[in-house]
Amino acid sequence: MARYTDAVCKLCRREGMKLYLKGERCFTPKCAIERRNYPPGQHGPTRRSRRKVSDFGRQLREKQKVRRIYGVYERQFRRYFRQAVKAKGMTGTALLQLLERRLDNVVYRMGLASSRAQARQLVTHGHITVNGRKVDIASYSVRPGDIIGVKETSRKKRYFKDLAEEFGQRQTPPKWLDVDVANMTATVVALPEREDIQDVPINEQLIVEFYSR
Repeated sequence: MARYTDAVCKLCRREGMKLYLKGERCFTPKCAIERRNYPPGQHGPTRRSRRKVSDFGRQLREKQKVRRIYGVYERQFRRYFRQAVKAKGMTGTALLQLLERRLDNVVYRMGLASSRAQARQLVTHGHITVNGRKVDIASYSVRPGDIIGVKETSRKKRYFKDLAEEFGQRQTPPKWLDVDVANMTATVVALPEREDIQDVPINEQLIVEFYSR
């Protein structure tokens, strides 16, 4: 399966809400939800009003929404779900914890990128380190005590030089990350909690029901 390469704004329109896939553009009047708040396609303007959604449909849409937020494949998502089932506590919360601990998500949360897609690019291009060692795997799962930073040679690049002036102001990091603005690093001080994931409304119980059919 290839990565989705079409306009990501169509994904937000399909889910009927902002998924913040385009970074700063999502906060401007150019956002597709602000301009065309209906599903994409020829019959998009009338589809939502006349279509009755079943329980399965709601479960599917919730699963697809979370997949698109974190930018993972279906096979990856199923693997995360299987891990969440084996974990202690509520399966839905464990699933979101696993997704939040992805390295590309951490880079986004600490403010080094304006979107998870951009954060994934920074990771795969080798600009990010974990405990001083380069890690170029976007799905790498961080643990409490890990220190995430920018590779020393990458700090000299224009992107990071410009970012240094506004780093720490782009977004408020969650409490499970201790961000050092001066050094552009973040320490994972704890596992993410459910209340830390509030930027997009997620009903993880629907996802559990989808895979429990």
